[in-house]
Amino acid sequence: MFKRIKLLFSAIFITASLAGQQSSVSLLLKAKALNELGKPGDVIELLSGAIENAGDSRLYLERGEAYLKKNDHRMAIRDFQTANEILPSSGEFGLAKAYALKGDAATSLYHLELNLRSSFKKSEKEILLDPALSVIENRNEWRQFWKKEWFSSFERGISEIEYYLSINNISEARTVLSRMDKEFPGNEGNEYSRALISLAEKNYNEAIKVTSKLVAENPDNVKYLRLLARAQFDSGNRAGASLTYSLMLEKGVVDAALYLKRAECYRKTGETGKAKSDVATYLGIYPEDKNAISLAGKLEAESGDNLKAISFFTSNIRLNPNDPGCYVDRANSYFVSRSWDHAINDYSMSLDLRPSDNEVWLNKGISLLNSGKKEDACHDFRQSLKLGNKKAAEYINRNCL
Repeated sequence: MFKRIKLLFSAIFITASLAGQQSSVSLLLKAKALNELGKPGDVIELLSGAIENAGDSRLYLERGEAYLKKNDHRMAIRDFQTANEILPSSGEFGLAKAYALKGDAATSLYHLELNLRSSFKKSEKEILLDPALSVIENRNEWRQFWKKEWFSSFERGISEIEYYLSINNISEARTVLSRMDKEFPGNEGNEYSRALISLAEKNYNEAIKVTSKLVAENPDNVKYLRLLARAQFDSGNRAGASLTYSLMLEKGVVDAALYLKRAECYRKTGETGKAKSDVATYLGIYPEDKNAISLAGKLEAESGDNLKAISFFTSNIRLNPNDPGCYVDRANSYFVSRSWDHAINDYSMSLDLRPSDNEVWLNKGISLLNSGKKEDACHDFRQSLKLGNKKAAEYINRNCL
C-alpha cells in the first residue's frame, strides 16, 4: 500500500514538473518573439506576473534581455544575478553584456571569463558579433583579454569546419576533419563534424547513421537532434523528422521554428490536421510571419478550401507588398479555381518584381490562353521557354505555330 502511494506521488510530481516546464516554454516562446519584435516593455509585463512562482532561470534571462533593450542596466543585472542563483553560471554572459553597456569593461570581462569557464560557454563568433560587447572592443582591457587562448584548437577546428561548409567548401572542411581525426582520435565532436560534411555532400544515409549514434549516446543534446532532423527531412524521411522535432518540443526546447519545421513534415506525410495545428501555434507567436502565413494558405488550398487559402495569401500580400512569392501564392490559388483574370493580375504583379521566373511566365500564359487572349499567351510561352522552361515548348507547338 505504501509503495502504491509513493508511486502515485511520484507520478503526480513528474506530471506537475512537465506541466510547469511546458508553461515556462510557452511564456518563453512569446517573450522571445516580443523581444525580437522590439517590444521589451511587453516582455517585462508578460513575464513579471509569473516569473517568481516558476523558478525558471530562463525566464529571468529573457526578462534581463528585455531590460537591456530598455537600457535599464540595474534591473537587467538583478535578473541575470537571480538566474545565476537558480542555475549557477547561466547569467554570466548576460552580466558581461550589461556591464559592457554601462562602460565597465573590467567587470564585463570578469563575467565573460566566468562564462567561458562554464558549461554555458559561448562560441567565439557569438561573443565577437554581440552588439553589447562591441561597446568595449576598443578598450585596452578587451585587447589584453583576447591575448589569452580561450578556445582550444579542437573548438577552433569545429568552427573552421562549420565556416567552410557555410561557404560550400566541402574539400577544406574534410581537410580540417582529417587533421582533427589525427589530433583528437575518437572525439564525438569529430563525428558530429563528419555528419555535417555528409549532409553537405547529400550523403544522407551516412549523416543519419552517424547522428543517430550521437543522439543515442547523448539523448539531450539539442545540436545533435537538430542535425538528425535535418538529415531525415532532406533524405525524404519526413515521418522520422517529425518524430525528432516532436522529441525536441517534448524536451522543452525553446524554439518556435520547430513547430513550423514539423508542420512541413506533416504536410509531406499527409497529416494536414496536425500541420495546420502546428502552423496555428506558430502564428500565435509570430502572427505576421511570411513563411508561416504562406504555409497556412497552402494547407488550406490542399484541403480544398480555396477561399480560406486566398484569405491567407491576401494577408501576406498586404504585409509584404514587394515580395513576388506572395503574389505567386495567391495567383496559384486563383489558377486552381479557374479565376483566370485574377490569376493574370497576380502573376503580372509577381513578374514586375521578379521578371526572371519562367514558371510564372508559363502559368500566366496558360491563364491568358484560358481567358481567350491567345496572342498574349504565346508571348508569355515564348518568354518562359527563353528563360529555360522546356514545358513551354509544348504549349507553343499546340497553340502558337
